[in-house]
Amino acid sequence: MSKEILKTINIKKNFQHRNKSITLFKNLNLKINKGDLVALVGPSGSGKSSLLHIIGLLDEPTNGKILINNQDTSSFSNLKKDVIRSRSISIIFQDNNLLSDFTALENVYLPNLLISKEKQKSKEHAKKLIKNMGLLARINHFPNELSGGENQRIAIARALINNPDIILADEPTGALDQVNAENLINLLLEVCHKNRTTMIMVTHAHSLADKMQFRWNFDHGKLKKERA
Repeated sequence: MSKEILKTINIKKNFQHRNKSITLFKNLNLKINKGDLVALVGPSGSGKSSLLHIIGLLDEPTNGKILINNQDTSSFSNLKKDVIRSRSISIIFQDNNLLSDFTALENVYLPNLLISKEKQKSKEHAKKLIKNMGLLARINHFPNELSGGENQRIAIARALINNPDIILADEPTGALDQVNAENLINLLLEVCHKNRTTMIMVTHAHSLADKMQFRWNFDHGKLKKERA
């Protein structure tokens, strides 16, 4: 039986632009089950990234509710949201957001260390993930010593370190060539299938969207849902 892991209830998002309010979307109702793999596609500026930020509790909807594992997050404190993100939700940004003063290995294992408090186990787990990314020889390099594609692969390894329930990926392969992008998505999908991890991925690449179970076309504030 499928387990509902994420639900939105009538969410609406407005933002101010040149002294006027613009509505990105309204009355948006989503239901996502554990293990669902969703491609979110649509033109630039349609609200795809904003929706990911709201689902990831980095931004708040103008109206409506977000439920994660049947918990209404609207009353969560910032600390509670931080805990949810550290344990249940991983976000892969277009900009990798790596810590510039830490090595690749440190960037990957630190989120796990905050939870496990066991440094050696966290490091070993991180090394395995980095090896899967083909970057074991680069673990002691800093972000400014890595290429854009290498940094993105390290960011993805970091996103997987805590075995999240939900992965939110905003153009995760934007810095990669087509071959590496395909390989990386295949690796992400393998992890999701193995762990029944839910993934929602914003992408403009039809070849990547076709690898997902569902495709949501986002345009003019509305979602058209279909199987990929």
